[in-house]
Amino acid sequence: MLICIGEILVDMLGIEENGQMKYQRCAGGAPFNVACAAAKTGAESGFVGRAGQDMFGAFLVDYARNAGLFYLDIEQDADANTTLALVQLDSSGERSFCFIRKHTADYRITKEQAEKAVAKADTVHLGTLMLSEKEGIELADYVIAAAKKHKKRLSIDINYREDIFRQKDAVSVYRKYVNAADIVKYSEEELSMFYGEGNFEERLKAASAGKQLVCVTLGKNGSAYCVNGKVYYADSVRVEPVDTTGAGDAFFGCLLGSIDGREIADIPAEELNKIVRRANICGALTTTKRVAIDAIPDKKSLDYFFEN
Repeated sequence: MLICIGEILVDMLGIEENGQMKYQRCAGGAPFNVACAAAKTGAESGFVGRAGQDMFGAFLVDYARNAGLFYLDIEQDADANTTLALVQLDSSGERSFCFIRKHTADYRITKEQAEKAVAKADTVHLGTLMLSEKEGIELADYVIAAAKKHKKRLSIDINYREDIFRQKDAVSVYRKYVNAADIVKYSEEELSMFYGEGNFEERLKAASAGKQLVCVTLGKNGSAYCVNGKVYYADSVRVEPVDTTGAGDAFFGCLLGSIDGREIADIPAEELNKIVRRANICGALTTTKRVAIDAIPDKKSLDYFFEN
């Protein structure tokens, strides 16, 4: 089972109507999106997180209970608020974020929650928003140690947010957790953050040293990935994007769910390419509707597009 540990929050999706900005309340948070994407596309997945003991937290708990997850542990914190992210879209569906995250609960997950989850997982996916806070770093360190102790595969998505980190600080803080992970996902911009400019494939090979799998999402061009020092490409489908929120999470959740419980080295190259291409299509289809998790295609819809 894939279990994701990290932030769950409320995305307040801004929609301009008649000159007024209206906000739609949506469940979000990258690792929660990943868990939901894995579940919707046919895998056993779970989630561990923390929300406030407020109306937003109650909304998230209720939403998560109906998300088809095999394992769920969301505690509500009476001493912290639920994290909010204001999301605004431009004309092409690209999003920008503004986080409301002072005295909030997302990074206050307990070690007890993490320990129980790691013991049950085959793959542990760690959220990165927590790395901006001391308590979150302590938890991330604990998750890494627990994953190694229990011999679990560890996954991380860089998921850089400039509203939370300065780029220089992010690279410095993230490095430890990137080095510890078995599977890592970057965007093109994030790969440049860590490995500079220059030949793309050489940078991807450098990023993959000591890893089972490293992926780089390439937007409409699908993705690239590196296994055993070899770089491969997988294409996607052409769509008209409406909202790109959660597309990378949908891609990664679908991918992680598809390889969960399997040794990546034992997956034939052709089959792995199909798995990655299916994940690309999942991410692409997610951009065709508003609201990240609700827009993720279910297994039946995804398989139809993949096979046709």
